[in-house]
Amino acid sequence: MPYRTYVTDLFYEELGGGKFRPTEATTSPWDQRMQHGGPPTALLATEICRQAGGPPLRLARITVDFLAPIPRSDAEVAVHIVRPGRRTQLTEATMVVDGKAAVVARAWQIAVGAAIEPTPSDSPPALPDPQPQSYFPGIGRWGYGEATEWRFVSGGWDVPGPSQVWAHVRLPLLADSDPELVGLQRLLLLADSANGLSAQMFLGDWLFIPPTLTVTVFRYPQSDWIYLDCRTHLSADGGGMSEARLYDEHGYLGSATQPLYVGPRG
Repeated sequence: MPYRTYVTDLFYEELGGGKFRPTEATTSPWDQRMQHGGPPTALLATEICRQAGGPPLRLARITVDFLAPIPRSDAEVAVHIVRPGRRTQLTEATMVVDGKAAVVARAWQIAVGAAIEPTPSDSPPALPDPQPQSYFPGIGRWGYGEATEWRFVSGGWDVPGPSQVWAHVRLPLLADSDPELVGLQRLLLLADSANGLSAQMFLGDWLFIPPTLTVTVFRYPQSDWIYLDCRTHLSADGGGMSEARLYDEHGYLGSATQPLYVGPRG
């Protein structure tokens, strides 16, 4: 399937004063009026780093709570420091859309700079050759899916169960991003995809609702491609959890986890 040509080459247009306009690239597969969870996650993390970060603080963990479906409308982001500190700091960011809080993120930032011997990392599988781009069965085109190139090592959009996939975000999050944050933005744009990539049952028949996402960031990515080793676990009472180990071409980056509500559609 050929890539769509976008009117814009960004996920968000920055309007000034902490306000942002989501583009078609943020679109959810389930409703063209709503956003996928990845772009808001990356945007809130960026604003936390912009307003309450900088050397030597680095984002080490972010938990993002999706309070409701996120409309593809102009949004305002507010940031405040919950617990300041020289070595560790807790910061919160809220995205308000149509007058209501839609997403809240809390991030721990840690001071870095000490020279220590790094732990050796295992290596991800090699990046596959280019593949035809297809998506969830019956869904067709959707902005976020087409804003990313997907190359599966195992599994697939139409294959229930675990998957291993390399992904490359084709568009910048914002027109003016700090180069130091671009790798983090790529990682967080993709982390919310783990539950869809590893769904145990066809999403056309079943709902998988992730109300929150936690990403622990071991280090920021240093390459354009991100590898997700994804798996979903289902419990007998209708709950579930997805998890992903995250890598770039140089090794381990961190992990993403999400609890899931699982139920039949309709």
